[in-house]
Amino acid sequence: MGLSMHDSATSRTKVERTSDVDLVVQRSFDAPARLVFQAWSNPELFRRWWVPKSVPIALRTCEMDVRTGGTYRLEFGADEGQVHAFFGRYLEVIPDAKIVWTNEEGADGAVTNVTFEEAAGKTLVTYHDRHASKESLDEAFVGMEGGIAEQFEQLADVLAG
Repeated sequence: MGLSMHDSATSRTKVERTSDVDLVVQRSFDAPARLVFQAWSNPELFRRWWVPKSVPIALRTCEMDVRTGGTYRLEFGADEGQVHAFFGRYLEVIPDAKIVWTNEEGADGAVTNVTFEEAAGKTLVTYHDRHASKESLDEAFVGMEGGIAEQFEQLADVLAG
């Protein structure tokens, strides 16, 4: 399987395509798991880091009911015209440890599993997207490699306070 790594001097984020349908991203953050989990589950904090600053779009709405069985809806747009919505359901939420959600905006949307593993005051975040097809991951992977590394840099900034 092709391996893709983004690990420059400015990023400690590892992005790896582990199969035709699996994408795994890992990064360690200098914060306890409860704070990292909060940044993923609190809409006010999530809005501060989710959209890469290099992307010329805004996160217009952010509705998140982060609990098992809850739903989310994110709406993006560069102007008042076109809106792109991402939405789905939370399949499993374990506070400070794990969030699993669906991506239902397309017929073959991924299931995303994020885990938070704390050791010595740092938290290893593992973000795993499993797509329904190779084509779905191919499409999602374009631009994601650098984008998610930028998102994780922004998350580190939010956690630093």
